[in-house]
Amino acid sequence: MPSLKDLRNRISSVKATQKITKAMQMVAAAKLRRAQEAAEAARPYSQRMGAVLANVAQTLGDGDDAPKLMVGTGRSDTHLLLVCTAERGLCGGFNSSIARLAREHARKLIAEGKTVKIITVGKKGFDILRRDYGSHVIDRVDLRDVKKLGFGEADMIGKKVIDLFENGEFDVCTLFFSEFKSVIAQIPTAQQIIPASAGGEAESAGAAVYEYEPDAGAILEDLIPRNISVQIFRALLENAASEQGARMSAMDNATRNAGEMIDKLTMSYNRQRQAQITKELIEIISGAEAL
Repeated sequence: MPSLKDLRNRISSVKATQKITKAMQMVAAAKLRRAQEAAEAARPYSQRMGAVLANVAQTLGDGDDAPKLMVGTGRSDTHLLLVCTAERGLCGGFNSSIARLAREHARKLIAEGKTVKIITVGKKGFDILRRDYGSHVIDRVDLRDVKKLGFGEADMIGKKVIDLFENGEFDVCTLFFSEFKSVIAQIPTAQQIIPASAGGEAESAGAAVYEYEPDAGAILEDLIPRNISVQIFRALLENAASEQGARMSAMDNATRNAGEMIDKLTMSYNRQRQAQITKELIEIISGAEAL
């Protein structure tokens, strides 16, 4: 049984931890609002970009003039998994849920005889995936020194992926991230970005007919790489909001658990102290009666 001093030290330690988790919860709540607004603001742009891409691609069809980024290589032998996670932990199951989805996807592809290559964006994703698929990781992107996430970081990642595709390093690229729904709900998502699937629906037949100049093929040559960067940027923004929401929920649970532990330790301390006082009184009374 721990002594009274040990119990006091444990109570003090848990109280200090509770202060830290409470402070982290408040910081995450403050960051969540801005991150959520940024993620929600990016969704209409991403969806509209998909709709424009669908309209232009519809006029071009799948002919020989279609860009390779849209129609692909005609094979699906080599898959690139672009796994976006956080740079830091202490956010519940946020990082592990994304990594689990990517791991299941990789396992399925390997079972089908496909070649799998992985690029991780974020330290935690690399730390999780390297245990089972370390030999498949060909690159990692570190965003720890980025003070404010911007389109430039997503564009850099997008250009790196496009360069690999143009060099024949892979046939299909799938993006993994967590879509923000609420503080307690973040949905791990897999989205194919190469070959570029039209993320939006083309306008109905009754809508106006557009004539493109330059031709649709030239527009797609510029639009598809931009769309890839936009989808990656949206994934990073969704991740930022999901990370703060998950951290806020995790730190709230940790704070409550610390409070319950403090109550239990305090009760044990009081009981042991009362037993010690009672024992000392009995010894005093017994000594007095013996005289």
